[in-house]
Amino acid sequence: MKRGLIIISFLVLSIFLIGCNTSIPEVTGENAGNDEELAAGNTVTITAEGFSPKTLTVKAGTAVTFVNEDANEHWPASARHPTHTMYPGSSIEKCGTGEAIFDACKGLAQGESFSFTFDEIGSWKYHDHLNVPLTGTIVVE
Repeated sequence: MKRGLIIISFLVLSIFLIGCNTSIPEVTGENAGNDEELAAGNTVTITAEGFSPKTLTVKAGTAVTFVNEDANEHWPASARHPTHTMYPGSSIEKCGTGEAIFDACKGLAQGESFSFTFDEIGSWKYHDHLNVPLTGTIVVE
């Protein structure tokens, strides 16, 4: 019963987030035809196996939402562990300041999400601060 409520809550949240986001990533080059990335839209799911899709390409100004679907907590943040400073302006030291940074600044429980708008063009690596080998990349065009 509890699992069913979690799944329904996740679906409702996903529909809401998709409906609120009018920016659709352009699919080009290596992403063309990759159904996993097309289906994900601007959402990266987090499971025990890692981030999916592992690489997501979006246009500058696009918000990407990271959703934890795992029973364990996960903390998405800009790469380099432990400072989280690869994305311009981001740093673990800025957690709690209210400044928008590419860092969830806490572990996300199952069903929780974190969104960040990528304004800087480039290839931005990130990791799970609580499970450092789990990594991914956001490519901003």
